[in-house]
Amino acid sequence: MSDVERYEILVIGSGESGKHLTWNMAEAGHRTAVVERKYIGGSCPNIACLPSKNVIRSAKANWFARHGAEYGMRAEPQAENGGAEVEGHLNRFKSTGAELIRGEARFVAPKTVEVHLNDGGRRTIRGDRIFLDIGSRSAIPDIPGLATAKPMTHVEALELDRLPGRVIVLGGGYVGLELAQALRRFGSEVAVIERGRQLAAAEDADVAQAIQDNFASEGIEVMLNTRVQKVEGLSGQKVRALVENGHGQQAIEGTDLLVATGRTPNTQGIGLETAGIELDARGYIKVNERLETTAPDVWAMGDCAGSPQFTHVAFDDFRVVRENLSGGNRTTRDRLIPFCMFTDPELARVGLNEMEAKKRGIGYRLAKLPMEAVLRAVAIGETRGFVKMLIDAQSDRILGFTAFGAEASEMMAAAQTAMLGSLPYTVLRDAIFTHPTVAEGLVFLLASVLPRAMQQPA
Repeated sequence: MSDVERYEILVIGSGESGKHLTWNMAEAGHRTAVVERKYIGGSCPNIACLPSKNVIRSAKANWFARHGAEYGMRAEPQAENGGAEVEGHLNRFKSTGAELIRGEARFVAPKTVEVHLNDGGRRTIRGDRIFLDIGSRSAIPDIPGLATAKPMTHVEALELDRLPGRVIVLGGGYVGLELAQALRRFGSEVAVIERGRQLAAAEDADVAQAIQDNFASEGIEVMLNTRVQKVEGLSGQKVRALVENGHGQQAIEGTDLLVATGRTPNTQGIGLETAGIELDARGYIKVNERLETTAPDVWAMGDCAGSPQFTHVAFDDFRVVRENLSGGNRTTRDRLIPFCMFTDPELARVGLNEMEAKKRGIGYRLAKLPMEAVLRAVAIGETRGFVKMLIDAQSDRILGFTAFGAEASEMMAAAQTAMLGSLPYTVLRDAIFTHPTVAEGLVFLLASVLPRAMQQPA
């Protein structure tokens, strides 16, 4: 391969981890190239975080307009295409001196890829060090008729230029729930089909029930313990899902079908085995706690490495790799990872919930408060939901925090900061927070916690 081009740093994928590593290495003076087949900057500015939250916000404004003249506005559905964000990314690649190669890479030898360029032609590139940030995509379950029905994923849902009549949503996880509520608030009829016994399977039962009750109040149909046996028709025209649950078999009809049943890594068909890069049983790239793969001088970051599928985690993956390249010793072990589902109200959690604590046999004291007792929620007229905190039974350490309510993610940030500093819950209980903010609710939440000697652990 005499025509092989050589770079010190070769990054495959320009998502959150990949783009930051590319910019960092190029600014440090390394000859750096990044290969991107489609979305400059990854899914976040194009089809995920920013566009979806724009749509969710528009849906909420639309809902406000229909539920109170005092809001005084009506917003039509519109998805932000991320144009400004993408332009900013292109300028950053240019200013750092990194080469952005538009095409699809496939390994043809260790540390060597052949890139099929988007505008035609091929290039063969070898990197002294390789960094994989190849992401994941929506999984389409193996259900008869589903693939031929051409269902929407979150990508197509955010590109809609029409209002669907009735949407059948397969999956009661984060993506399905966020988009189900947004579509309903724009005016579509919506039915959510979940094969498990509750929505948001990883959450406590009281959280799942609160979400379901909130959906019911907005006219969203929820079917639990329901399996789809077959799909007929074509999404966007007329579609029919044949389902089975405790009530027997029935047909659910709609105009559109949205699949939100999880994600699968983009690791197949790109020659990883040729490069000595092994996968785990789920198809993700095997990495150690330093994100090193089974091949020398090759790292994997973000979704494809099996990291929790959040942009903020991908950014931390970049920080782990960057610091280790500079002689540090940072790992992914024991990371305290927060997450938030941007339904209305929000669901925010960090650390353990009750289900996880019980599974691990960890004793805890529980503090729980309805959002109607949080003065910020009262002030803005959004008192749905509750907040709760788990406190270690043997100490005053905070084990976990969950909030389902208005501005829940902001309250969570305060609890997370205390956890990162290993502060006892009493620090938050005795703090002076600005009135009226949601963080102030932590004082009321924790005021009722009994001392360890006075309360039996859960």
